[in-house]
Amino acid sequence: MLSRLTRPQALTVCALPVVALIATAVFAPLPFSVAQPGMTANVLGENKGTPVITVSGAATRRTSGQLRMTTIEATGPDASVSLADVLGNWFRTDRAVMPRGSVYPSGDTVKEIEKHNAAQMRQSQDAAAQAALKYLHLSADKVRVSLELADVGGPSAGLLFTLGIVDKLDGDGGGGDLTGGRTIAGTGTIDADGKVGAVGGVALKTRAARRDGATVFLVPKAECADAGAELPKGLRLVPVTTLKSAVDSLVALEKGKGQVPSC
Repeated sequence: MLSRLTRPQALTVCALPVVALIATAVFAPLPFSVAQPGMTANVLGENKGTPVITVSGAATRRTSGQLRMTTIEATGPDASVSLADVLGNWFRTDRAVMPRGSVYPSGDTVKEIEKHNAAQMRQSQDAAAQAALKYLHLSADKVRVSLELADVGGPSAGLLFTLGIVDKLDGDGGGGDLTGGRTIAGTGTIDADGKVGAVGGVALKTRAARRDGATVFLVPKAECADAGAELPKGLRLVPVTTLKSAVDSLVALEKGKGQVPSC
């Protein structure tokens, strides 16, 4: 049949399958998620009209400044992300293309993922309360801490929850605030012993933090390089490895004395 066609006609016929393949590749769903800076919340204040931190069994302080936990927003686990979406967002500094498995547990349904994230948040809150009370040498039998943050899942707010509890109960240990009146933001998991762990999406979280007024960002030390990529102007990175190192850095910043580590 091709022998009866002119050369331009033959080329057109041969090109059709190639065009079809390219079109399929462009619009076919790929195993990626597109993420962007998400909401932040001041753990020393209220979220949707409810105090984030509530303490019973011990006197609390009136605090100043803010401790803002940070988030990213990603396309849903059941969203269709095409090659065009990937290419369109790959070089944007306010977006990140991430393997879906690094954002959501693979193979789970949307409801299972939501349940998983909620469970991680509860575990993070429990660990934050334990770490803070242990750091302050307070008994969990006498002091109760309740944490409430709507519509946020996962463990990455652990460090900021813990710092918020410490600030409300003890401040800088000498009558001042951990924040020094600043807006401090950050991210990081925490365990009951106060060890800070890495999270993800830190470059996007720094943008969310600066957008919402933060001038200092606490970041797990292992993620310094990622956090420093496209760091917003006016935002200072402070690497941390433990609750103690985070508190020590904030006190040094507040008092203007002592060494404050940098990435």
